[in-house]
Amino acid sequence: MSLDRASAEQVASVLNRALPYIQRFAGATIVIKYGGNAMENEELKNSFARDVVLMKLVGMNPIVVHGGGPQIGDLLSRLNIESHFVDGMRVTDAETMDVVEMVLGGLVNKEIVALINRNGGKAIGITGKDADFIRARKLEVSVSSPEVQKSEIIDIGHVGEVVSVNADVISMLTASDFIPVIAPIGVGKGGVSFNINADLVAGKVAEAVGAEKLMLLTNISGLQDKSGKVLTGLTTEQVDALIADGTIYGGMLPKINCALSAVKNGVESAHIIDGRVSHAALLEIFTDEGVGTLITNMQADE
Repeated sequence: MSLDRASAEQVASVLNRALPYIQRFAGATIVIKYGGNAMENEELKNSFARDVVLMKLVGMNPIVVHGGGPQIGDLLSRLNIESHFVDGMRVTDAETMDVVEMVLGGLVNKEIVALINRNGGKAIGITGKDADFIRARKLEVSVSSPEVQKSEIIDIGHVGEVVSVNADVISMLTASDFIPVIAPIGVGKGGVSFNINADLVAGKVAEAVGAEKLMLLTNISGLQDKSGKVLTGLTTEQVDALIADGTIYGGMLPKINCALSAVKNGVESAHIIDGRVSHAALLEIFTDEGVGTLITNMQADE
């Protein structure tokens, strides 16, 4: 069945608008942190997979880093293993770490790989333990309380931070036309496994491969000011000021700090985007408006 004239013109207009962006980002590496509602809603899951496949087909190099907190929580609950959190981070003893590896490195990772492949891509799943790709160490967490005059260091088990990322592993995969799908598990001395925040891993991977863009999918419309208005084009200096005056606080701080670090260490731009919007990744790349907050190192007069 052929399109009517109005529909045909609309399709042609969309493709024509996308052309400059396709030309600009051909060959560019895009690191996408995939999580939140986009991982749980079937329609959003398929739209994300199609976005990633299209990026690859038009010459970009998408790299996916995924989370999986709710899935970990569900399995722990079914196994009657109680979850504990400190400052939003899951306390991860050896038993919990086994479940984390099972869920992130197995169930969730392979589901995303299968989803991308089913939509015409060529994805391959890895964890940071493969080829010692992500070297990690134990994350030290300090907690202050009114009862204690100074901060107290809390041991939260196998929760880690990134020491280094072997970019050669990713380069080998992208050069072979694979789409890497990375589970945020690192390896420390003696082969010890560490559960690492997926935003942090995405940022460090983006820095290591010299990515053009870091995209962090969230369950909010973007970074907001104190009146609830979404902030769009921001410089790193402006973001630093928003942190200093308390506009950015609490749960958004780790995500924003990850984006800031990436941009300050060579990534061209970071995007906090609304993963609840269908095809959010494509809209952010192929339109001027986007669906979230853009952070760059450019100054206002540039």
